[in-house]
Amino acid sequence: MTPRLVILSAPSGGGKTTIARLLEARRDDMGFSVSATTRPPRAGEQNGVDYWFLSRSEFLRRTEAGEFLEWAEYAGQLYGTLNSEVDRLLDHGKHVILDIEVQGAAQVRQRRVDALAIFIVPPTAEELLRRLTGRRSETRDEVARRIAQADRELEAAPAFEHLVVNDDLERAAAAVGAIIDGNSEGAVPPEARAALVASLRADLRRELDTYGTS
Repeated sequence: MTPRLVILSAPSGGGKTTIARLLEARRDDMGFSVSATTRPPRAGEQNGVDYWFLSRSEFLRRTEAGEFLEWAEYAGQLYGTLNSEVDRLLDHGKHVILDIEVQGAAQVRQRRVDALAIFIVPPTAEELLRRLTGRRSETRDEVARRIAQADRELEAAPAFEHLVVNDDLERAAAAVGAIIDGNSEGAVPPEARAALVASLRADLRRELDTYGTS
């Protein structure tokens, strides 16, 4: 099969990174594109493995030099996909998984019309909220911003070719792998996507109302 560029997007806490890592570990024909970011490393993260950690000035220099396939600002930090990472994997005959936010996904889809776009959603807004608030180290305002951001990200979901529910990690990873192989039976049927996304967004907004913001 011809190597494909695969976009995985999701609201924060949707599980896209874990799914991408599972597929990379289990399939020899798949590679994970390591993104660049200006955010500082978290405990245990390694440069070139989890992210390429760059200073803001270095990130912007590379942007001006045209080194990014896509880039976006998220929660005050810059994230992007280096062309060199994508080309390296494709040249080795591997499908390339891009674990990126919706802004970056839109850029890639404009520049690479052959990209396969898959959006990951949680089974319920309750589960997404549990993931969004699970750190317990953020202020009330920070949590509210994360919920509002998740709502905006879900707004972009209908533009993706496929929607996969991450109600079970193994099942979701299998569904994404099958889509890459040309079988979309594990994805949400097209006629059910709009209602599912609308329901998730409505529940998130109701929760956001309790924070006194919108």
